[in-house]
Amino acid sequence: MNIAIVRLALAIATIGLPLAAQAADGAPVPAPAAIQTAAPAATPAAAPAPADAAVPAATPAPAAVAAPPAVTQVVDNPYGLDALWAQGDFVARGTLLTLVIMSAASWYVLVTKLWEQSRLLHRARKANQTFWKASSVEAGVSTLPAGSAFHLVAAAGLDAVDNHGGSLVENIDLNTWVSQSIQRAVDQIVNRLQGGLVVLATVGSTAPFIGLFGTVWGIYHALTAIGIAGQASIDKVAGPVGEALIMTAIGLAVAVPAVLGYNWLVRRNKVAVEKVRNFASDLHSVLIGGVRINAQTRASGASRLLVRVA
Repeated sequence: MNIAIVRLALAIATIGLPLAAQAADGAPVPAPAAIQTAAPAATPAAAPAPADAAVPAATPAPAAVAAPPAVTQVVDNPYGLDALWAQGDFVARGTLLTLVIMSAASWYVLVTKLWEQSRLLHRARKANQTFWKASSVEAGVSTLPAGSAFHLVAAAGLDAVDNHGGSLVENIDLNTWVSQSIQRAVDQIVNRLQGGLVVLATVGSTAPFIGLFGTVWGIYHALTAIGIAGQASIDKVAGPVGEALIMTAIGLAVAVPAVLGYNWLVRRNKVAVEKVRNFASDLHSVLIGGVRINAQTRASGASRLLVRVA
């Protein structure tokens, strides 16, 4: 502080000496304003800090603050399935349960029928490889899995041949009797393959209308809410209309797989039934041909016996 005062006095003296010399020589003395203006100009020259003054340490830069992790806020949907079940009445809940049951039934039938058809087609390939290579029909029947469609047809044809003589059916032609017996077995297999397809057809044709019923019921609730509130605000309409749209979507989601599955299974049934019918036709020819050969063999043996006796 004292050094600064001394330097200011020296500056004033430096300015004052020329002024005094100019006054002695008769030169005009500058106005006080100029002196006052010049004085501050020399003031900013700050005095150097003393050698023994402590130099302040450099302040470290503040570390970068890590941004907080983004927090995902889960907002419950007030117009979802939970709200539909919680806010719906017994009609809405009954409609939803009906659609769920129909969907479960259609998927069960679809999976089970696919498995049954795949197994029958696999056994058709095995029957073509083993049955026709057997030495006799009886030996061929033993190679077929018990309870399979081809075992049922072969056993029915073989029983028809064995039970034709010595009974009331011997009055029927053997060809007709064997053909009827095999056809009855084929009809049983066809009925078994078609079982369950009615469920898919029913679900595919009625599920959209059940969903539409839920839609109409939801719109009815929307109109009721508007009438009670006295104004058509979005919070009064969104809930019932959302229920209506959900019912429509569920009805379509149930009906579409049922219709597609029904068409697919019907097409596969035709292929499976054709395999069974071809097997039955070939079996009928083998049985009738074998009976005729045996009859001819017996007839020729009897004629040779008569010749020997004569």
